[in-house]
Amino acid sequence: MKAIIPVAGAGTRLRPHTYTQPKPLIPVAGKAIISFIIDKLIDVGIDDFVFIIGYLGEKIKLYVEQEYPNIKMEFIQQNMRQGSGHAIWTAREAIKGADEVFIVFGDVIIDVDMKDILAQETSCVVVKKVDDPREFGVVEYGEDRYVKRVVEKPSIPKSDMAMVGFYKVKEVQMLIDSLSYNIENDITTHGEFQLTDALMKMIADGVKFSTVPVNNWFDCGKKEILLETNAMLLDKEGFASSNLPSYDSTIIIHPVSIGKDCQITNSIIGPHVTIGDNAVINYSIVKESIIGNYATIEDMVLHHSIVGSDAAIKGSNKSLNIGDNTEIDFS
Repeated sequence: MKAIIPVAGAGTRLRPHTYTQPKPLIPVAGKAIISFIIDKLIDVGIDDFVFIIGYLGEKIKLYVEQEYPNIKMEFIQQNMRQGSGHAIWTAREAIKGADEVFIVFGDVIIDVDMKDILAQETSCVVVKKVDDPREFGVVEYGEDRYVKRVVEKPSIPKSDMAMVGFYKVKEVQMLIDSLSYNIENDITTHGEFQLTDALMKMIADGVKFSTVPVNNWFDCGKKEILLETNAMLLDKEGFASSNLPSYDSTIIIHPVSIGKDCQITNSIIGPHVTIGDNAVINYSIVKESIIGNYATIEDMVLHHSIVGSDAAIKGSNKSLNIGDNTEIDFS
């Protein structure tokens, strides 16, 4: 059993952060997005991973090697970003011969019962009901409740059940053959080779796909959703920091996640704040925000903000979206 995690995207909706930091490495509730995915798979016994990297891929490779030295890992370079189907196709040699594969896109955090997925006798797609299906790949059901059709971002949706970027495929060779067929015949949707189209070809060729509903799904592609996800996870047991050190003249309003070796003085922190390692915060109020490693904040009131690693800001009352290695002085 193998897991494929495509992480080659540029993360354009989260710029400026993704100019210097791959989206899967952005911290949420004190943990990189990609770690939520890897940890969930490891918990059910998967230890063989294939990562499809591209933009800033060396940073992802270094992170995984440092944080997960005990898993089997292979990194496949996707030099041309031509869609999700093309990404999986680039890993065809790495997954050939596997009895089944999990495909999990590296920019989503999913709360789902993994045992339910493992128990499915057929291939399966993880789904969630959404208000506007036009933004997602959607599934349509047949009378037998198996998937009859999958469509990528339909202009007129016939279903409100969206695919959330998590799949289990038992017919691995058929997946490879379907991807290859679409690429060889230039079959695209919205100008890209889509995984959805390969799954549709498999369904047309007789493969059965069941669905598993997701409890919560966080597509961390926008600032607002990233901050909302951070707050929701900090409210859940096991994510917020406990037994924090005493910070000089500082009030902590839980829940928060504060990294190691931070210097925080004369400030109010929280609620729903994630702070990376080695950050320096002085004479500031920070709430509902994510602060990166080695960031410096002084004389600020920050709310609903994301401040990148090694950034420095001073002297104002703002809602900010500041990338890495930035210095701003409002004084």
